[in-house]
Amino acid sequence: MVGNLFMAAAGIVAAYYSHSQAILVDGLFSLIGFTSAVFGKRVARNAQKKPDKFRPYGYAGDEALFTTFRSLSLLGLVVFAISNAALSIAGYLNGEAQTELVFAPMVGYFVVVGLTCLLLWGFHTRSWLKTGKQSDVLRLEKKAAAFDGIITFAAAVGLLGIHFFKDGFLAPIVPVGDSIIVLVLCATVIVQYFRDFMSGVQELAGATAAPQHIAAARRAVRDTLRSDGGTLIDLSVSKLGRGYTIMVYYDPQLPCLAARIDQLTLQLQTELSAIFESLDVIVVVSQQGRVLEPA
Repeated sequence: MVGNLFMAAAGIVAAYYSHSQAILVDGLFSLIGFTSAVFGKRVARNAQKKPDKFRPYGYAGDEALFTTFRSLSLLGLVVFAISNAALSIAGYLNGEAQTELVFAPMVGYFVVVGLTCLLLWGFHTRSWLKTGKQSDVLRLEKKAAAFDGIITFAAAVGLLGIHFFKDGFLAPIVPVGDSIIVLVLCATVIVQYFRDFMSGVQELAGATAAPQHIAAARRAVRDTLRSDGGTLIDLSVSKLGRGYTIMVYYDPQLPCLAARIDQLTLQLQTELSAIFESLDVIVVVSQQGRVLEPA
């Protein structure tokens, strides 16, 4: 939180003195990072809570909400930056005078903020590994820190390149070079932010988990179900935040007591916990699976 707030303040101040839209956008990315860290801290704590009467399916879904709305806010910033840059270029083509860049404040900004991004990335990566790579909040934050560093580096190369070659082959684009850099940077990150947004939406919509997770779950339950003597009719895996819900549709073949199904559920829970750190296993006694056909 402190690192992102520092970078946001540095970006806004440096943008004011340098007149650079690219640096302002970089600072606003950090400001969103600070805001999301405030909420992400609470979400990460809630995600570890057990189901209760208020949230019968637990609190893991808060992570999916967080990643979805964080990605949406970043997409909004990217669209805003693209619009402003396009308007600046259109104004230049129509003969409007453009504000001249001041390069002196840029050098210190790029060095300090670049090092801060590297430190944040290392901090988030270390914390994410401590969770067993289960926290979607930390996964998104470490990715955001890496992207922020890449954006800062690319902006540095572009803006300083414009400064050094302003009297050479870059002379024709110098007045709108800052806007062009903003467009290039936004085009680079918008695809990743859109993917993160769609991934969060799919989780909230209850979409199936990745094929490799489904295959791993099937392999894990196969031997236990075979030894129980019944038949696996169907299996579904859905992901919500760091939590997985695994539905096992099972035909025990013979009449059985509820205690047998409870014991089977506990056995499957043990087998699957070696693959999924946070999960719920639900055994549904059925001869047809997830879609019941009328008799």
